[in-house]
Amino acid sequence: MALVRNVRGFEPKIGKNCFLAETAVVIGDVVVGDDCSIWYGAILRGDVNAIRIGNRVNIQDGAVLHTLYERSIVEIGDDVSVGHNAIIHGAKVGNNVLVGMGAILLDNAVISDNTIIAAGAVVLSNEILEPGIYAGVPAKKVKDSDAKLVEMVKKNAEGYLMYKDWFKEK
Repeated sequence: MALVRNVRGFEPKIGKNCFLAETAVVIGDVVVGDDCSIWYGAILRGDVNAIRIGNRVNIQDGAVLHTLYERSIVEIGDDVSVGHNAIIHGAKVGNNVLVGMGAILLDNAVISDNTIIAAGAVVLSNEILEPGIYAGVPAKKVKDSDAKLVEMVKKNAEGYLMYKDWFKEK
């Protein structure tokens, strides 16, 4: 069973039909929407400020979500995939976004709807990104968003809806 722990008087709230892997950690002021999956080794540490996750979000293996004390929060929209070992530290992520493996989103960065952050990219603090594909360190726009990108991101999130159900089977 996942470690779900109260801290500082805050109790995590988990939506309906979610999968939390046995080694996932969800602490403090965290609200997770419906149909989400929090995978092996993922850490959602809402000890110093809030973490808010929409519906149909997957937080993949080894990802870490955290904030600055009273200076940033994590907000993630609907239909978002947070890749393996990604770090989201006090950033706002819109709807239908793919955060690639090992990517880092720093405090008060804003990621628009229909965006891909490539594997290993670093989005600096206070950056506000338009829809598109971003890569590099620091992350720079390499392609505009289009219907193909939007569909690709959506299909990735839909795949994780299926995967989580495999693990919920008894």
